[in-house]
Amino acid sequence: MVEFDKEKRRITGIGSVLVDILVHETDAFVEKAEAVKGGMTYVSPDHIEQAISEASDPPVMVPGGAACNTIIGVGRLGGEARFVGKSGNGQLAGLFESNLAASNVEPVLLKSPSLTGRVLSIITPDAQRSMLTYLGASAEVRAQEITPQHFEGTGIALVEGYLVFNPEIMRAALSAAKDAGARVALDLSSFTVVEEARGFLDEIVDTYVDILIANEDEARAFTGCSDEAEALRVLGEKADVAVLKVGERGSFIASRGTVLSVPPEGNGAVVDTTGAGDLWASGFLYGMVSGYSLGESGALGSLCGYEVCRVVGANIPEEGWDRIRSALK
Repeated sequence: MVEFDKEKRRITGIGSVLVDILVHETDAFVEKAEAVKGGMTYVSPDHIEQAISEASDPPVMVPGGAACNTIIGVGRLGGEARFVGKSGNGQLAGLFESNLAASNVEPVLLKSPSLTGRVLSIITPDAQRSMLTYLGASAEVRAQEITPQHFEGTGIALVEGYLVFNPEIMRAALSAAKDAGARVALDLSSFTVVEEARGFLDEIVDTYVDILIANEDEARAFTGCSDEAEALRVLGEKADVAVLKVGERGSFIASRGTVLSVPPEGNGAVVDTTGAGDLWASGFLYGMVSGYSLGESGALGSLCGYEVCRVVGANIPEEGWDRIRSALK
């Protein structure tokens, strides 16, 4: 078991300030919008607006971004949570910041006059989501703006995998977290991210990462192994704790030569997988920093991941959190 300083229970996430724009559409819509099914593509804000204009129904807008989703989950679990990122001006920026505060998360938001970032998440009938992303102000973070003070009192620093597209910022975040004495967690975020930044990921994982989280597609792209057991073995050689999420079959956790199998939670219908991996990480990282065993942390991760799949979007409603808190008791 990885041990943490009892004085450092904070989980700090650093990543993109994004607002999720959710629409329910068909595979044909995904293709027409030039999205990658189940993946993520960077586009202009005009591209997103054009796709929205062709949607069947008005979209739903909620705060998003992979690291932010996870940190909001930590805050809702009652953990000490902080989020670091850069937002723009206007209504979307206000929506984002107010949601953080309402979710027991300390916002540490750098400001920009640019548009706030946004993601069009196209949810198809098979519950997959395909994302079109405009980073906007979130891409304007500068390396010198990130300091160890952002990670003060932090037990786990969650660094968003999408930051690999800006190596200078990624290195600055990782270095600042380590200088502050935090353990670094990295969620690989998307198989498309891994495919496009494979060499850089190898470098930073070997140098900085203590906790490495991946799903099946991401693990295959990162390790080159189609066999799950072999992929997990490779992941486990690169970090103190490695996680392989296998969807409805649960997850596997490797640490220092030991492998745990964590069964899935719940048996209800899956409505939308948006945020499933992010909220899984909420439960898992909260459990780790709170002194739970790896198995207990994985079980909490599975429960959070299941609850978010029962609703549209990455925000678990209050009744879902009530069920999670009851399970914790």
